[in-house]
Amino acid sequence: MYIRSYKSFISIENLLVAWEHFLRGKRSRKDVMLFQAELSANLSDLYYSLADQTYKHGPYSVFHISDPKPRTIHKAKVRDRIIHRLIYDNLFPYFDIGFVFDSYSCRKQKGTHRALDRFKLFAGKVSKNNSQTCYVLKCDIKKFFASVNHAVLLKILKRHIADEDVIDLIEKVISSFYSNRSGIGLPLGNLTSQILANVYLHEFDMFIKQGIRAKCYIRYTDDFVILSDNKEYLNSLLPTISEFLEKELKLMLHEHKVYIKTYASGLDFLGWVHFPHHRNIRTAAKRKIIRKLKGYPMPQTVTSYRGLLSHGDTHKLQKRVGLAD
Repeated sequence: MYIRSYKSFISIENLLVAWEHFLRGKRSRKDVMLFQAELSANLSDLYYSLADQTYKHGPYSVFHISDPKPRTIHKAKVRDRIIHRLIYDNLFPYFDIGFVFDSYSCRKQKGTHRALDRFKLFAGKVSKNNSQTCYVLKCDIKKFFASVNHAVLLKILKRHIADEDVIDLIEKVISSFYSNRSGIGLPLGNLTSQILANVYLHEFDMFIKQGIRAKCYIRYTDDFVILSDNKEYLNSLLPTISEFLEKELKLMLHEHKVYIKTYASGLDFLGWVHFPHHRNIRTAAKRKIIRKLKGYPMPQTVTSYRGLLSHGDTHKLQKRVGLAD
């Protein structure tokens, strides 16, 4: 149980730490500079609004990106993003330690590359070093962030957080956004959405690990895989998984993104297509890299893609975009 009191949660010391964490990499942004120009007054006003519980979350600004598929990002004002950081900094250490090992999204010492390595380890184990068939159940939760049920999320949080005022503050942030109808959805772009998404899907992780006792399971946000040498076993899991998601979390599997394939035929997971002896980058990601590295890309872009491409068999692509030694 998370036992920190609301008074401790919102302390001016915690607020200052949240500001410093929020500020990283954002000092040159106009809205941040305007807030910082009157930092003492702004933080003081924010603290007292928290202390007397008059704080209200403001509106979001909306913009669209293609990454590579279209996404709608909701950006909160600086004042509110400091609160997001405050909540994240307070909750992350408590919740993260209880998450299952094979949850890889938005966690320290995890991430995409470690999930890819874990997949390779599991595939080698199930296939007995590629001497027998390894089947992979690949699933995607349909419109996950837009489908998170606020009431279900708050019910989960209340099992862990004792102080009602802390819950009230988190509820103000959660209820500041809804997708298609009130009480549904988390915004892409919020720091709090990262931790709350993992809290929400931890319920599913525990069902997979303790309920159906699947051993070779990996989840990255709303994508997950289960590996086995028994195709019928994986097929038998689908109705149970679907029922749990719909009944307990009000979520649905994506009807067009659920399938069972053999490892040997190539499995598309986290931007890479995995085979027993190599790993190819997904075609859409390859096209994006070629586009981004045309002309005179920034040094940090080159470094980023060089690091990404080092995790698979990409010599031809690196040669094409000028990254090969």
